[in-house]
Amino acid sequence: MLTAVANPLRLRVIAELAGGRVHVSELARRLGISRPLLYMHLDRLEKAGIVTGHLELSEDGKAMKYFELAPFELRLNADVIVATLRIGNHDAQNAHEAGELRDGQMKERDT
Repeated sequence: MLTAVANPLRLRVIAELAGGRVHVSELARRLGISRPLLYMHLDRLEKAGIVTGHLELSEDGKAMKYFELAPFELRLNADVIVATLRIGNHDAQNAHEAGELRDGQMKERDT
């Protein structure tokens, strides 16, 4: 959860949703960002259990996606920070190793 709120834009999303549920297009307008970028951040917040999204049909039959805050509490202490850093370092190591593998595979093809 800590990594989900470690981004200033995601904090702005949380602040906007504190006033109640918002249609994704309206939320994108309020934040001044594209919907694809907003969806990326909303996905991260949703996976962390901070927001929930719901599809609803408008009167004219169009599917509309609304997001709202889920009840959450963030408790921060040294243990949480250490655990978050370990997860982040583990993910970074995996990404680095995968990058080396891809680079190695590409080098083999190039030779």
